[in-house]
This record gives sequence, structure tokens and C-alpha cells, in this order.
Amino acid sequence: MIAVDASTLPETLAAADGVVIVEFGAEWCPPCRLIEPVLAELALRHPDVSVVEVDTDASPDLAQAFGVMSVPTLIFFAGGRPVRRLVGARGLTALEDELAQVVADITVTA
Repeated sequence: MIAVDASTLPETLAAADGVVIVEFGAEWCPPCRLIEPVLAELALRHPDVSVVEVDTDASPDLAQAFGVMSVPTLIFFAGGRPVRRLVGARGLTALEDELAQVVADITVTA
């Protein structure tokens, strides 16, 4: 996963053609460490999806801007806008289901 911060997240979102999943986490967070390989596998299975991470300790202003109160928090972006938020770790199947729903929602509104 690519690490982003307040200076690089806007350009990452603007450059993306599809869905971007931003994981807000912290090094000290056990569930964050558990979800990282799941997100890596998700990115491998879906190369059209960008997966990036924000260290909330290093970028507390960014976490605050997006209302992140707990880690891990995953925010799915489409067209540079947040379209779905998940709090807590999830397994690969659950994340793929969420991603499929986001893609379906984007397709319906486009």
C-alpha cells in the first residue's frame, strides 16, 4: 500500500480513474495490522482499485478532516468524493462485497 498524507491524498484522489480505498490506521493498532494483508490481496485481485493508507498519528489533521474517530477506518472514494465508510477490520470477502456495492452504486448514478 502507498502511504499518503494531507499533501498527497488530494492528488492521489484526483489522479484515480476508479475507486480509491483509504485506510486510516496507526502502527500501534492490532486490527490495522490485521487488515493490511487483506487490503493488499484486495488490491491484487482488483488492479483497477487504488488502496492507500493514512497514518493517523502522523496526519491527525487529515483524520479529523474526514471525521475518523476509530482505527481502522476505511473510506471508499469515487470521483474524488467519499462514498462509503467502514469502521473496523473486515475479511477479504466482506471487503469485496463492499467494493462490489460501491461499483454498482457508481454505475447506477453515472
